[in-house]
Amino acid sequence: MQKPHFKQKDFELYAGDCIEILNQLPENSVNLIFADPPYFLSNGGITCKAGKMVSVNKADWDKSNGFKDDFKFNLKWLEACKRVLKDDGTIWISGTMHNIYQVGFILNHLKFKILNEISWFKPNAPPNLACRSFAHSHETLLWAKKHKNSKQVFNYKEMREWDDKISPKNKQMRSVWNIPLTPMSEKIHGKHPTQKPIELLKRIITASSNKGDLILDPFNGSGTTGIVANSLNRKYIGIDKNKRFLNLTTKRLLNK
Repeated sequence: MQKPHFKQKDFELYAGDCIEILNQLPENSVNLIFADPPYFLSNGGITCKAGKMVSVNKADWDKSNGFKDDFKFNLKWLEACKRVLKDDGTIWISGTMHNIYQVGFILNHLKFKILNEISWFKPNAPPNLACRSFAHSHETLLWAKKHKNSKQVFNYKEMREWDDKISPKNKQMRSVWNIPLTPMSEKIHGKHPTQKPIELLKRIITASSNKGDLILDPFNGSGTTGIVANSLNRKYIGIDKNKRFLNLTTKRLLNK
């Protein structure tokens, strides 16, 4: 097994290709996976950020290589995730129209059972500068279990007690979640272009895992999954090609 880039009790970060590292991990060892893969959004377009027009390009890893190569990449990492997932484990995957339909097709192809499609509504999403279509104000999250007969963890009581503008406390939580974009207070140690808010991961990890479970993120980024997993007394493995972002994760962990 490759040596961790960073390791402390119940928290490990690995630098490298996620498929290669996933294939080194023990089979049937992970309780919950959260994956925030490339959306293939870096297409030369523009968007609005902090009231200014900016490029949508994030990095080479977010550029599409064409339908066939994008499909092959998504298939390979999802196959690797399924191998390490426990029989009763589940996986969450985030995306937009640019990648989520392909991911959903592959989940079905690999015999996962999709449990929910969550719409993450962003009340403070930026406007559409082109004014030729609706403003993009949500992302999609797919939640799936390993097999159709798997008995997934779902902490119903905790979700019922969660207070959301769309799903008030003491009501069943609905599949539309009202969560603002990542606040600047969560970026004080550095930024990642696709950083997810703590509230989103807190809800996901609380809903579908238990204390002591092993959580894995194959696209670690700024490490929000790991920060939340650690705060909720879960074990964590994060993988990322970029050591700078792994160092950012370490900084967030040690200074939280």
